[in-house]
Amino acid sequence: MTLEETINADLKTAMMAREEATVRSLRAIKSAIIIAKTEKGAGGVISPEKELQMLQKLVKQRRDSITEFEKANRQDLVAKEKEEVAVIEKYLPAMMSEDEVREIIKKIVAETGATSQKEMGKVMGLASKQLAGKADNKVVADIVKSLLA
Repeated sequence: MTLEETINADLKTAMMAREEATVRSLRAIKSAIIIAKTEKGAGGVISPEKELQMLQKLVKQRRDSITEFEKANRQDLVAKEKEEVAVIEKYLPAMMSEDEVREIIKKIVAETGATSQKEMGKVMGLASKQLAGKADNKVVADIVKSLLA
């Protein structure tokens, strides 16, 4: 079952159960899928990697919104965004722990022979490819900075 089929089935179930936050979140995912399918060169098909990137982007957008709403002291909107993040994250693979990410980055640093902050780009390039969809890039960048400091 593709992500689109799963979302459609879950959306139908959520609508019947009148789960407002779930319906809102699933509609956002469905909309992003439709947009991705109609992009130039997509040919109406989305790769699993593209689906993963799309879901991560939706979560990131909501987390950015949460930050802004907290600054504006809009707790009602913060709650809505957090509900949506929780629903969207159900469709993402489990993220690696910080310790697991640190071990992988240590291996990458050893492989590349990086010793200073100037070589961070080289390490980040390999780490981003290897940890795509498994770890948050901000966490990866923080760990790389700490290891190269």
